[in-house]
Amino acid sequence: MTYARVHQRTALVPAATAIAAVVYVAFAVIPILRWPPWLPVAVSVAGAVASLAAGASDALVGPALVAAVFVFSVRSERTPAITGTAAVVGVLLVGHLVFTPPAKSGLSDLAVVPWTAVAAAVGQAVRTRRAHQAMLEERAWRAEEGREHEARRRVQEERLRIARELHDAVGHHVALISVQAGAMGYLLDTDPDKARESLAHIQQASEAALEELRLTVGLLRQPGDSEPTEPAGGLGRLDELIDSFAATGLRVSCDVTGQVRPLPEAVDLTAYRLIQESLTNTAKHAAGAAAVIRLAFRPEVLALAVEDNGPLIASAAAGGSDDGHGIIGMRERAAALGGWLSAGPRPTGGFRVLAELPAPGVGS
Repeated sequence: MTYARVHQRTALVPAATAIAAVVYVAFAVIPILRWPPWLPVAVSVAGAVASLAAGASDALVGPALVAAVFVFSVRSERTPAITGTAAVVGVLLVGHLVFTPPAKSGLSDLAVVPWTAVAAAVGQAVRTRRAHQAMLEERAWRAEEGREHEARRRVQEERLRIARELHDAVGHHVALISVQAGAMGYLLDTDPDKARESLAHIQQASEAALEELRLTVGLLRQPGDSEPTEPAGGLGRLDELIDSFAATGLRVSCDVTGQVRPLPEAVDLTAYRLIQESLTNTAKHAAGAAAVIRLAFRPEVLALAVEDNGPLIASAAAGGSDDGHGIIGMRERAAALGGWLSAGPRPTGGFRVLAELPAPGVGS
């Protein structure tokens, strides 16, 4: 009103003041009632045209009109904002041409027009910046969600790996304990010395099972703990594994071909576990049979086979375990390294496990 008094005294005529009061009241009430953003623009334009029709200037209504266009532009897409601003400018120009006498018209009477265009441009800039900020926040949220999903997936994989370790390591020793306990029941009356030997084997197997369990559970410790972070196992312990089965009466031989070389840790442990699980199945289903382990070190590949000469009935029982966790776990171990494994009865009797694991030499 001070600006209008100094520059355009005609703007303060009673009719223009009343119209401006109605426009400003509407401008305050409409947002409170949460009416559409184009309504303040329409009311402000109507007030400006009404002021011109009353023979006064639109200087009093101009600030409300600029603010209304800014709010409308912020809350509208680019095309509706441009269309609405163009319509406002057109109506103002027509109002000035119709209601302002030619002798009194001038560029100062159209000062609200460029301010209206500037308000629309600034509103679109603010809207674009808000959209960009929202997009960045959305990307950050999705990235965080992706990291959490990946962390959950890794935890699940680690749980499966630990479950396989427990099955392969502890299950092996428990099977040996079961075989030795069954044999000791027959030897207590007939051969006490052999019974005591079986009892010693049970003690050794139980201690080994507890050690394997301790090392496997050590996988759950935090990095930096003094406990080992990987379970014991590897082809370096193959002779010890064979001796543990020999104590149960299972005759095991090993045939190695090719140039023996250091293997990646994962391949070394997986090969050991595959042999361990295969011999455990033989001890459970074909006690007293003979088994042979064949290892072939080929370029970039480690091939292994475990065969036994158990009876056909025992072989069928071992083959039936394919629906259990043992052979399924062996296949998953091999597949996790990019290899393969097959298991099934031999045509001439017995059971056979074949596997190939990618095995580049360490340092190659």
